[in-house]
Amino acid sequence: MNDPGLDEPIQETSKDVEQERKDEIDFKKEDEQAFLNPSRWWFASTAFPLLAGTFGPMASAFSVCALVENWRVIVPHGPGGNEAHGYNVKDPGWLIAINTISLVFALGANLALLLNMARRLSFSIAQPITIIGWFISSILLIALVVTAAYSLKLPGEDRALTQAFYYAIIASGLYFIIAALMCVTVYGAFKGHYPKEFKLTMSQRTLMLQTISFMVYMLLGALVFYHVEGWQYLDAVYFTNYTLLTVGIGDYAPQTHTGRALLFPYAIGGIVILGLVVGSIRSLVLERGKKKLGRRIMEKKREALIRKLQKKHDERQKLHPITSQEKADELGMTERERRKFEFELMRQIQDDANSRQKWNALFVSGSAWLVLWLVGAVVFWKAEHAQEWSYFGALYFAYTSLLTIGFGDYKNFSNSGKPAFVFWSLLAVPTLTIVISNMGDTVVKGIRDLTDYLGEFTVLPGENSTKARTKQLISNVTSKFGKDQAKEDMMEEPPGALGEKEGNDNTRGQKHGALTSATDRFANDMEKEELSAAKTAEDRGDEISKDRHAYHYQLIREFRNVMKHLDENPPRRYTYEEWAWYLKLMGENEDSHSSHRKAPLKVQNPDEDGAQVDMQQGSTDDKEEKERQWSWLGNRSPLMGEVGEAAWVLERLSVRLEKELKGEHEARVEERR
Repeated sequence: MNDPGLDEPIQETSKDVEQERKDEIDFKKEDEQAFLNPSRWWFASTAFPLLAGTFGPMASAFSVCALVENWRVIVPHGPGGNEAHGYNVKDPGWLIAINTISLVFALGANLALLLNMARRLSFSIAQPITIIGWFISSILLIALVVTAAYSLKLPGEDRALTQAFYYAIIASGLYFIIAALMCVTVYGAFKGHYPKEFKLTMSQRTLMLQTISFMVYMLLGALVFYHVEGWQYLDAVYFTNYTLLTVGIGDYAPQTHTGRALLFPYAIGGIVILGLVVGSIRSLVLERGKKKLGRRIMEKKREALIRKLQKKHDERQKLHPITSQEKADELGMTERERRKFEFELMRQIQDDANSRQKWNALFVSGSAWLVLWLVGAVVFWKAEHAQEWSYFGALYFAYTSLLTIGFGDYKNFSNSGKPAFVFWSLLAVPTLTIVISNMGDTVVKGIRDLTDYLGEFTVLPGENSTKARTKQLISNVTSKFGKDQAKEDMMEEPPGALGEKEGNDNTRGQKHGALTSATDRFANDMEKEELSAAKTAEDRGDEISKDRHAYHYQLIREFRNVMKHLDENPPRRYTYEEWAWYLKLMGENEDSHSSHRKAPLKVQNPDEDGAQVDMQQGSTDDKEEKERQWSWLGNRSPLMGEVGEAAWVLERLSVRLEKELKGEHEARVEERR
């Protein structure tokens, strides 16, 4: 097949897939140990570098703001005189020189970190440059701030410090904090808690580039409005900040036709870039962090449940495989029923851990939002003392700004208040976005479910009667397993040969690209070939060959079915019957105890001294000679890892099919000899 015009798209798709597979390989070992490794080392290895990559460019942008204007002004006498409209006092040459040197060191540190994240500079070289550069920048700025505040006084005049001075304070603090965070990262790497390189995906590495793009866009936009509107440059920075964040306070607004015309494309472009930054922070940092914490929560709940079951004799016996008919008679259940009991307990653990993780995420993000609101109000209250703001008034201003309402009745006039607002808003507005997102998984979902219930009871009746709906509601409230049972009722039959379930509301993914479609077509052709080969073998009376080809046909058919489940939202969760069917295709029998074991209470971490590797999720390596025993409640359970259920099944089916086809090929080669 040589279709014109397909070579280039296929090559590009192959490169993208190859990069994705490389990133997945980098994370594979980390994912398998997700529920054992302390979450603090995830913060040190991944979260801290990403925070440094985000706040490093921001601190450098504030350093630029500290350099472009003088640090002192003389406040004019008379009515209306204030520090915002003072007379500039030229800074001494040594202050400008040291300020410039500080900025150069900071830019070098940012560049080293960026090259390290892009894997163009080694960890051992980049990190000393980054840490030392930021510490030097911080120390130089702190020295300048102290000198300007106490030594460069103007005798006999009412003096004030400009916005540039306060930007220097913010920049020095940021440099020191992110340098300290990177020290923790380097310490953990040299202690062997993780490799001496950043295990970041391509998307995570671009977060720093997105932050740099936004800060440069904001500063360049301020430069344009500075020339067009005749404002002070740092006032223009203040304007572009609350414009791009959609706060719209209104104390600065374009007065010229040119400025208003430029605002149209500028605001749209900035909002798009900001959306990329906020989306990256949420999906790449917080989502992965929530998964890590979620795995720890899940492991804790698993251990707690096993301890609880071990205290009860009847329940404790259900944790052991049933190896004889006498034991089955004693327990009153078969091995398959015992495994289903384990599976349902694991589902309960998953649901409880998932719910707790969502509420924890809401609590953390909500607490951060609350702290930013209350602390920000204190800062504005103190900064705008000349306007005689009360703390309640500052709370009101911070709240309307935080929610991007921006009435404009309270405005920052002081030179300290404007830089504080720029920095605060860059933290607060994305935080609010994350809070709202987390509320969607908890509070908003509860309100939506309640609305659906009320609608079905009143003006929007559903398929079930009011009586049936009432019984279901009471059952879900009173029964601990109500939600699990409802999910099982929706998924009674396994897919493929046992039937594809109907009535599932899951949204079918639309992410299948050219490569996936080609794989599906190829699998379809193989399916037809195997079915034809099975019929041919049956016609000539070759039962062994017939069974083998029929088995290959089933594997390929289920492979195609599972591919449709990969991109479903929410992710596909198989019932026990479906899992039993898939495991049977993979060569494991849920009725037999040969591959089953008692669920371990504690699992050794392979990073610990003397520990043996016992981390493989669901025994995904078919190359092993010895069959690995596992439990649905153990660390090898396919429900314990971060790999989705559909992806896990697809991987195992492909490995099994590859092994079967390879064996068939080797048998044919042997026959020809």
